[in-house]
Amino acid sequence: MTQGRPGGGAWAPLWERETELAAIERAVSDLCSGRTNRGGLLVFSGEAGIGKTALLAEARRIARDRAAAVWVARGGETVKEVPFNVVRHLLQPALIPLTPEETREYLGDWHDIAGPALGITEPGSGRPDPQAVCDGLVDVVTRLAGVHWPLVLIVDDAHWADQETLRWLAAFVERLDDLPVLVVVGHRPGEANGDSAVHLAAIRSAARPATVLRAFTPDAAAGLTRATLGEHADAPFCREVWAVTGGNPYESVELLAKVQDSGIEPVESSAAELRDLNRSARGRGLVDRIQELGTDVTQFAWAAAILGSAIPVELAASLIPMPLADAERCAKRLATARIVTSGEMGLEFVHPLIASEVYRSMPPATRTAFHGRAAWAVTQSGRGAAAASPHLLEVIPDDDPELVGQLRQAAAEHLAVGAPDAARRCLERALREPPRPGVHARVLYELGCATLLTSPVTTIGHLREALSMTGLSQELRVDAVCRLSQALVHNDELGEGLRVIDEEAARLPDGTDRLRLRAVHFMWEGIHAGEEDAPGRSRRLAALAGPLTGRDNAERALLILRAFDAMTRGENAEEVVELCDRALVNGRLAPGLGWTDTEWGFELRLMLGSSYAFADRLDRAESLFTEAVRAYETAGWSGGHLALAHAFLGYVYRRRGRLRDAEKSLRESLRLADRVVQGGLPMHWEAASMLIDTLLARGHAEQAKAVADQYGFAPPSASTIYVPDAMSVRGRLLLALGHTEEGLNELEATAKALTARGQYNTVLAPWAFDLARALAHEDPRRAADLVSDARAQAERFGTDTAIGEAVRCAAGLASGTRAVALYAQAVTYLEASPCAYEHAVARVEYGIAAGDVDAVQRGLALARACGADGLAARAERGLAGT
Repeated sequence: MTQGRPGGGAWAPLWERETELAAIERAVSDLCSGRTNRGGLLVFSGEAGIGKTALLAEARRIARDRAAAVWVARGGETVKEVPFNVVRHLLQPALIPLTPEETREYLGDWHDIAGPALGITEPGSGRPDPQAVCDGLVDVVTRLAGVHWPLVLIVDDAHWADQETLRWLAAFVERLDDLPVLVVVGHRPGEANGDSAVHLAAIRSAARPATVLRAFTPDAAAGLTRATLGEHADAPFCREVWAVTGGNPYESVELLAKVQDSGIEPVESSAAELRDLNRSARGRGLVDRIQELGTDVTQFAWAAAILGSAIPVELAASLIPMPLADAERCAKRLATARIVTSGEMGLEFVHPLIASEVYRSMPPATRTAFHGRAAWAVTQSGRGAAAASPHLLEVIPDDDPELVGQLRQAAAEHLAVGAPDAARRCLERALREPPRPGVHARVLYELGCATLLTSPVTTIGHLREALSMTGLSQELRVDAVCRLSQALVHNDELGEGLRVIDEEAARLPDGTDRLRLRAVHFMWEGIHAGEEDAPGRSRRLAALAGPLTGRDNAERALLILRAFDAMTRGENAEEVVELCDRALVNGRLAPGLGWTDTEWGFELRLMLGSSYAFADRLDRAESLFTEAVRAYETAGWSGGHLALAHAFLGYVYRRRGRLRDAEKSLRESLRLADRVVQGGLPMHWEAASMLIDTLLARGHAEQAKAVADQYGFAPPSASTIYVPDAMSVRGRLLLALGHTEEGLNELEATAKALTARGQYNTVLAPWAFDLARALAHEDPRRAADLVSDARAQAERFGTDTAIGEAVRCAAGLASGTRAVALYAQAVTYLEASPCAYEHAVARVEYGIAAGDVDAVQRGLALARACGADGLAARAERGLAGT
């Protein structure tokens, strides 16, 4: 136990920590020797006073002796609600010396996302997604590690670290196999809760090793006693030291220091005095010892305990208040009594146990009053409402409108740096004040907005309550309704989302707000698979959008919705593209309709890109979805928004025939979606449907089945329409796996559902082609009728892809020279389309049917370029046969 007398006594050796010290020595040696590029993670846990801090201090000394850069930070009981507090202190040695130009260079693309979280750049106007901030911090520390190698990061009292730091640390330690960084963590088990406990458990599970520190044995207690008091300490006295302290290293050191101070002889006859001495080192005894130093010293100790760690003397003095000279005198007396010590950033308590005892010894009313003063002092010091928020949270509710305003401001500051959970705590506390009637609904609205990216269910509750009250302006009320409907849709409650939109629209006169609600209604209705009157809705939407020119965003939204509806119904593709173009401004998304603008749901932009994609304007679709990925990454939105952006970009790659790129992007989409929540939401099915379709095109049916099993891609379908049609994809998957009867049933059900909705786009939902091929031998007449109808629909839509695919399917049902002629016609259409995979299929099938080796070889080359392994194998078999 390296725990000496903080007041200046000799340092005691580390007792019974040989194994832990050896692990530290080995890890530091490996790091500094350059023998490996891998880092390491050591986690030491145990009860309070067991020696974690001492062991981490020794790790710090060992690392510095080997010329490693060492950055240290610790959690604090009173500041654990301050987001990014520990990681900011941890990285200060690297960040403080940086100029603004160097900061931008170090942070790179993460400057506007990670910089505000670290407190070194001003936050922007947006609200970064917490996962993106975490990713940014991981990347930033990775870059810093490359400059400051070899690097040792030490986090003490991690059970009191803020949740945001623990989230970052849990993600960062996963990278240590590729980084020359040693991370050493100390924590008490069972102290963290909620998400913090989850993150800490993940850190511990990744450790090599994770060690639970044990109390001293009687022999170790005797050795420490004699090392401190002299070899003449007799065995009964040493045994009593162990019995009194339970072998707790901190208590042992403190007890022996008091034995020295009191001049007691370390012999058996003095052993009875040890229990009284030990009581003065903790609990009531510690408090009594501080109170004996005087009322002013006691109050200064209280102020220090309220502030937690890195305590400026002048700030503590302002809480009492007392003159600075008196505060400095109090600090010296506490240091002499081994209560506090001077650290690099200000005063620190000698041990967290002391800080906790002092904090809890305060009368509740006094503690609350001190928190109130601390909130005022921290704010006055220029640190802002966010820094004061831990103290604001502790103030007793008292119907104080000023406090509500401070908490709202703190919440806004937390959101601006990507800490929505901290914002939520502030707003929930504001509700308990409570806010004045005119403000209450606003606080609930802000609370709903704060949780929109992270918890749709929480958002739903808060926005419903906000809407049940007075106090929201009409503009905010409409916005709240739109956000509520969006949260309901993403919680797979689409029907309820439509209902709340309709109820609000019925209350409003004609105008911009009502038009916005009508547009949102049409948007949700347009993706509602259970809609009963889809043809009637399409007629109403066409009539409403027909005369619109796109003069404002409500009109542009309706034009996009009309384009998407026309695309799904298989109306003329040129008209679809014209509607899409009218919704843009100079070929770009209008201000207020950008990917990160929140007034309109991002689903609207997904509909726009999809309409372009299925109308064979893949260039414009790819441009839109590439912009979406870039916009979300730049803004720090790495949750469901970025997941869907990757999904739709991946599906554009699938339509282009870039199947490898498509699979990569779609798997990334699912990875991002899983970080939001493990499966079960529409975005999982959307990306899974696209990935399964892509894997089937690649010829990897078993991998497609694995994705389907993982994400429950089976009946019953959710209430949302998917792009591409999920039921069509599921039917094709079943056929590919040899489950013919199940596949036929699924495709028949698809035909019935889509026909009832009037959706006839044969590229979006190619069920007719799959069903016709499956029925070709069993019911050739029905198969021919299906293809004939599908070709008519394809020609109505008019794209090269739609017509080419219809002709190719007809060729597959024909024989002889007619089949060859149809295949040749399909090749002509599909070569002119932007869909390289479909072109490759047509080339291979034409070559095999015509016995044309050159055509098969060209198809083989196209298949390989696309990444269509199954098609390439089929082409190779065709070449062998010819």
